[in-house]
Amino acid sequence: MHICALESWLITLSPLKRRLVYVTVFEIIAIISSTYVLMLLSDSDVAESLPVAVMVSVAAVIWNFIYNTAFEAWERRRQVSRTLFIRIIHALGFEGGLVLICLPIYMIWYDVGVLKAFVMEAALLLFFLIYTFIFTLGFDKVFTLPNQEKPSSAA
Repeated sequence: MHICALESWLITLSPLKRRLVYVTVFEIIAIISSTYVLMLLSDSDVAESLPVAVMVSVAAVIWNFIYNTAFEAWERRRQVSRTLFIRIIHALGFEGGLVLICLPIYMIWYDVGVLKAFVMEAALLLFFLIYTFIFTLGFDKVFTLPNQEKPSSAA
């Protein structure tokens, strides 16, 4: 009997545990990675960029919770279905709010103007677009939901 090696790595978690593992692992890697991105963008060292990466990570997690809670409440009140248009509005609203939160952090911490802070945020936005896609693909391969079937092994 031939068993796929990857199958032994699959972990099934409850939805709540899965979300907690996702956000924890995602943010740890995000903090490390964005520290280096910020170092490159600001010509600073780890000691200067790590605190900013942590602040932005904490802000993003809090904003994510607040924004998604409010957005889902709005969806329920309006009885809106999640069409492509609604998903685009959701993404733009989330990212727009995050930009408004992050710009002052960059401006104050690095003593830069709005344009430089916006360039920093745009670069990080691009980084996170790619990182989130890759991370989520990998995460979904390792951490399955209880209702998802694990791939059957070849006989």
